[in-house]
Amino acid sequence: MLRIIPTLVCISFVLSMLAVCRADTKADFLKLIEKPRAASLAPQVEQLPADEGFVQYHFSFNAEPNERITGILVRPAATTPAKRAAVVMLHGTGGTKMDELPMVKRLAQRGFVGIAIDGRFHGERSRTGKGSAAYEEAMANAFKTNRANSALAQYAAHPFYYDSVWDLMRLIDYLETRDDIDAKRIGMMGISKGGTETYLAAAVDLRIAVAIPCIGVQSFKWALDNALWMSRIDTVKNALNAAGKEAGVENPRNAEFVAKFYDQVCPEIYGKFDGPAMLRMIAPRPLMTINGDSDDRTPLPGLKLCTDAAMKAYKEAGAEDRFVIRIQEKTGHKVNPDSEAVAIDFFAKWLKP
Repeated sequence: MLRIIPTLVCISFVLSMLAVCRADTKADFLKLIEKPRAASLAPQVEQLPADEGFVQYHFSFNAEPNERITGILVRPAATTPAKRAAVVMLHGTGGTKMDELPMVKRLAQRGFVGIAIDGRFHGERSRTGKGSAAYEEAMANAFKTNRANSALAQYAAHPFYYDSVWDLMRLIDYLETRDDIDAKRIGMMGISKGGTETYLAAAVDLRIAVAIPCIGVQSFKWALDNALWMSRIDTVKNALNAAGKEAGVENPRNAEFVAKFYDQVCPEIYGKFDGPAMLRMIAPRPLMTINGDSDDRTPLPGLKLCTDAAMKAYKEAGAEDRFVIRIQEKTGHKVNPDSEAVAIDFFAKWLKP
């Protein structure tokens, strides 16, 4: 017994220190992404024509002063139960909420309220309504401004992932006001850019009860250290090139400058907010990661660093059954139909539509 007690004390101390580290990471991240709050969400809701037995709405509300989130909501036409579980779908770079409408409807068929929003500088929140030009322009502007004034300045713009996490937290604020949604049963699933935003948001917002980040989980540090950052950065190469021009760098497409780019548009993404640190913070809530075995934007070794860290956290919490790693064979950067079906089943298991 005399030997066991010190061991138990050591284990307890380690677990408590891990909890403190995670709390510090969460607090630091929330401080970094903080934005000025609008005095009111001021929601506007328009009912759309019914389709396939669904009730559909277009909605918008204030994420912050002069910044409105736009989205679509689909729920079963049946009025019972009065409050339903909800699942938020997030699109990838250059996409819009309408890209996720088929999945939103599949969720509604299973009894969920399905929701999709336009990411910042995408869809209705861009000048053209499509593509990623406004998104990349915002990144280039953020690089210039943050480089001059410090990326840690209050309310600094971080359009690469982080500002979207703020939007998602405001989205949940809005969903909590709706009388057709059970705010204790909100899930989130994102594709690519949306996948990264999903696990970052779930890491810091406990109101996300179930998370499924798809083709977006990765260690940015591992990718930089192992020269496998190119495919991901090429999704925003115009922003990188503009940043290089601003910094007087003739060839910005190198790991050293990419790290400097990250430092301004998403600080610490390859440091204390990297995938391994953030993914484990979702434990013990249900989590499924979906990735392709041949996805050069989420290479398997970098993914494994993240999932290993998460698995350790789930084991410590006694919740191994709540964490599922799904690797799609012979698949690149996409989510296959069978994985979509598995994801819906996962939501159904834990959210009980």
